Amino acid sequence: MKPFTTLTGTVVPLDRANVDTDQIIPKQFLKRIEKTGFGEFLFYDWRRKPDGSLDPAFVLNQPRYAGASILLVGKNFGCGSSREHAVWALENYGFRAVIASSFADIFANNCVQNGVLAVVLSDDQVAELMQRAEAPDYSLTIDLEQRTVKDDRGFSATFRVEDSTRHRLLEGLDDIGITMQQEAKIAAYEAGHPLPSVLPS
Repeated sequence: MKPFTTLTGTVVPLDRANVDTDQIIPKQFLKRIEKTGFGEFLFYDWRRKPDGSLDPAFVLNQPRYAGASILLVGKNFGCGSSREHAVWALENYGFRAVIASSFADIFANNCVQNGVLAVVLSDDQVAELMQRAEAPDYSLTIDLEQRTVKDDRGFSATFRVEDSTRHRLLEGLDDIGITMQQEAKIAAYEAGHPLPSVLPS
């Protein structure tokens, strides 16, 4: 998993609350078993017209937001089903961080497992950023080590993140990575507990 330390990137303002995982990645695209290839289907029903063509009015389709790495959204983002594919789609598209005033718990946990930082700010701070993000070429710098979100136009905020979550993201560790940090102890335990040569019937 790619470590997350400091990110400076263009901000995409998606001013919608209660965005569920079926909107983030619709169910018909969940047939893949690998974690890649989901980015093109992110917000599929919102990004496209009934005939399948891209809707130029939808924020992600606007050229000014090409290459953006920070998504700014309303409260309770990622609610609905627990599908991890929603985070895969965001990460595949290029988002390394999502800012909201609240997240669904399972979605937030899935973010940690995939190296995406879920930043919780206050309703007022999110509303202010929504306004600021309408300006051309608006970007933010998110510093996980310092737990800060800043722009170059006077905005500055701190956010809370559990120490264990911060450590995982800074080091790029998912559950497997955390386990492998104990590889020497696991090997020593297994050496002291060899499997019997004949398994009981």
